[in-house]
Parts: sequence; structure tokens; C-alpha cells
Amino acid sequence: MNNIKNVVYRFSFSKLACYSPTITLIPGQSSLSSPMSYRRSQDFYISSMIQFNCDGLLSTSTKWTIKNCTSISCSFEIILNEKVMTTYSELYILSRTLDYGVYQLTLTVTMIDSPNLKSSSSVYVRITATGITANLVQLGTSMITRGDQQDLLLDPGTFSVDPDEDTFDATKWKYTYYCRIYALYNFPNIQGILLSIDDSTIDPYNPSCLSNRL
Repeated sequence: MNNIKNVVYRFSFSKLACYSPTITLIPGQSSLSSPMSYRRSQDFYISSMIQFNCDGLLSTSTKWTIKNCTSISCSFEIILNEKVMTTYSELYILSRTLDYGVYQLTLTVTMIDSPNLKSSSSVYVRITATGITANLVQLGTSMITRGDQQDLLLDPGTFSVDPDEDTFDATKWKYTYYCRIYALYNFPNIQGILLSIDDSTIDPYNPSCLSNRL
């Protein structure tokens, strides 16, 4: 008769050490009271360095969220268009995507197999106005030659450029014109306050360049 032996195998299981990831955003030196500043006409880019504090290989997910801020808090999350990819470790914001104001950009990294192991890090940015380019004539020419019997049309509402918008909205601006005889006089002024071409006040030291004011 064959001897039958019972063999007992003992296995030792040890749980892999795993902690929440560590996130470093670049650039990252910002706060709600001191945000980084970008013009609305600029693209800008936030990258990250993520350190995974686990002994084994685990799947992770990354997600960017953007909130609009007041002077004291950031609570209103905004929805971006599909051109902004928010599931990568870096965030690329195209020009004219965000309106003027302060925003909190937050990257959250989550361990998929252990959702309680997650970390977040934020940067703050301020979107500012670029400033328009005022063009009095087409192509922004700075020197125009006209005969004294020719009309001259200045039309900044048509030819000016607003880099923050697709088109220049002429109705949003007030237009005031000043004129001087170049290289001979300063702009007409009274105690340093410039006189527009439709102001009837006369500066005796700096005559107007318009014939009906001489």
C-alpha cells in the first residue's frame, strides 16, 4: 500500500506599502492673493511632476479642474470647451479660452485601485487684458501724405485690433483726437491737460494743427 502524505503549503502575504502621490506643479509659486499673470491673448502651459509612493505598479487617473475665484474663495467650477484636454498630467490653455479674472487650476491624481489614495495641487492665474492696437488707417501706417485739397479719413473703429477678441468692437470705445504740428510744437494743453481738437480753448504757445483753430 502506498503511503499517502498530507502536504501543507504555507503562503505569506504582505500588503504593498502605498501612499498618496506627491504632486509638484510647474510653475507653482502662486496663491489666491498673488496669482501668476497671463494676458488673454496668450497661450499658457502648466506641467507637473508626480511621484508615486507605492511599491508596486498601480493604475492612476489624472484630472484638472478650473474654478473661478473671488478675492476670498474659489468655488464656481467652469466647463471648458473640448479643445482643452483635462485628463493629462499637463494642462495647455489656448488664448482667449478664459475670460478676465482669477482662476484656480487644480490637478487631482487618484490611485484607481485605491480611490482613497489621491492628492491634489493647485496654482492660481490671473487673466488680464492685452490692450488694443489703435490704428487710425488701414495697416496702421504712421506716416500719411495728403495734399491740402484732399480729404483725410481716420477710422480707428474699423482698423484697430483687439488681440483678446476675434474682432474689434468699435462700440466699446470712446474716441478723442489730439493734434499738434509735428516737430514744431507740443500738443495744445492748459497746465498739462491736453486739449482735444473739438475743444475751443486755445493754447497760445502750442497752436492747433487745424486751420480753423489757428
